[in-house]
Amino acid sequence: MQTKRILIIDDEETIQTVVQFGLKIAAGWEVFTASSGLEGIQIAQTQKPDVILLDVMMPNMDGIATFKKLQAHSETEQIPVILLTAKAQTAEKHQFNDLGVSGVITKPFNSLELPEQISRILNW
Repeated sequence: MQTKRILIIDDEETIQTVVQFGLKIAAGWEVFTASSGLEGIQIAQTQKPDVILLDVMMPNMDGIATFKKLQAHSETEQIPVILLTAKAQTAEKHQFNDLGVSGVITKPFNSLELPEQISRILNW
């Protein structure tokens, strides 16, 4: 598996740490972290990650608003986005898919299985 560049946008530091650990240990991927939607958009524009893992529930700008802003910028609209969410009801999953996200990973998850889940969603 070639080295990928992953951006995690999540306001919870523990989630950032667990995801970062899993992606680095299991796949050797480079990981960037952002604690807010605004910070995540700025990092996405400068670092051009291969995929963005985006938390749905965040203060100020939630994941949906962040995703829409990413889609509105020409330099970030092509980056695949996978939502991380504890909201895994069928209705919410349909709503997320209707937005045009690449996929949804439900919390809690096994961080060491994340590279495999991401690869499966994006057909890497």
